[in-house]
Amino acid sequence: MKILYLTEQGCTVKKTSRRLVIVKDGKILNEVSIIGLDSVIVFGNIQLTTQVIASLLEAGIMVSFLSSGGKFRGILLPGNHKNVFLRISQYERYLDDEFQRTLASQIVLAKIGNGENLIMRHSKNHPEIDFSQELTSIRRIKEKVKVKPPIPVLLGLEGSATSAYFRAFRKMLHSKLEFTCRTKRPPKDPVNTLLSFGYSILINEILSMLFAVGFDPYIGYLHGIDYGRPALALDVVEEYRHPIIDRLVLNLINRKVITENDFSEDEEKGIILCKEGIKKYIENYELMFREKCSLPKSGDSVTFRDLIRQQVYKLSRTIMTRQEYTPFMFS
Repeated sequence: MKILYLTEQGCTVKKTSRRLVIVKDGKILNEVSIIGLDSVIVFGNIQLTTQVIASLLEAGIMVSFLSSGGKFRGILLPGNHKNVFLRISQYERYLDDEFQRTLASQIVLAKIGNGENLIMRHSKNHPEIDFSQELTSIRRIKEKVKVKPPIPVLLGLEGSATSAYFRAFRKMLHSKLEFTCRTKRPPKDPVNTLLSFGYSILINEILSMLFAVGFDPYIGYLHGIDYGRPALALDVVEEYRHPIIDRLVLNLINRKVITENDFSEDEEKGIILCKEGIKKYIENYELMFREKCSLPKSGDSVTFRDLIRQQVYKLSRTIMTRQEYTPFMFS
């Protein structure tokens, strides 16, 4: 999957033949062929000409618009997918309480289990760090999730497990960068900035995959329905937050790829990544997505990006046929 990340603030994207030309202050910064391009992600104050927009729509390429800090703003879609039968099934399953609770519980169990496994992996390399209290809390919550409680109770359990997980996550950071607890809008420290930035990009990718298959991404099973919120994308991302984004952030910080010099403070936006920091983040994000992992059940080795795509297709079969859904478990 080829993604074009546009991050240079104040630039303009023009079209020449079948190529996108990125220009700023009269200088050409880059040229990218439209052929083979899967999606475009625009960060912040960047202009796309109408010719560029028309060409991308004609080529079936989705354009996503995020703030310079990674907050999702909206998308430009080439057209609605024709898989109306999937969307009908999706609506029907949403009204099925047993189906909703079962699927939502599977998602939460996978999220909690993946966080637990990440802690265990770190513990093997750092036996001097005591994670026993956090792991005990997480394992107790897992047992409560297995009984498939009502969605409000399930969300509460997921929140408690997440709090315990981030207490352990704080211990996994070997850096002077500040991190006390998870904060979102705005992120109040550099670590939260990195987490939020990564989650936004990942949710955007999943949103693109959901549209491609034919889902209505605004109807979720764990996150339900809320005006303007891509609830299904938020459901799907839960399996991958810890093994992809959190692991990426740990690598960036503990290996000092990103340091305090890569951040600045904005009164409205909180702590933000600078230009060079964004570049390093995206480069390492792409490297992470080229890592190989094992598919559930088959054990076939694929990249993380292909894994998520195949899991989205599996979710569509689950919703169409009630076939059991097997979430991704990181090991």
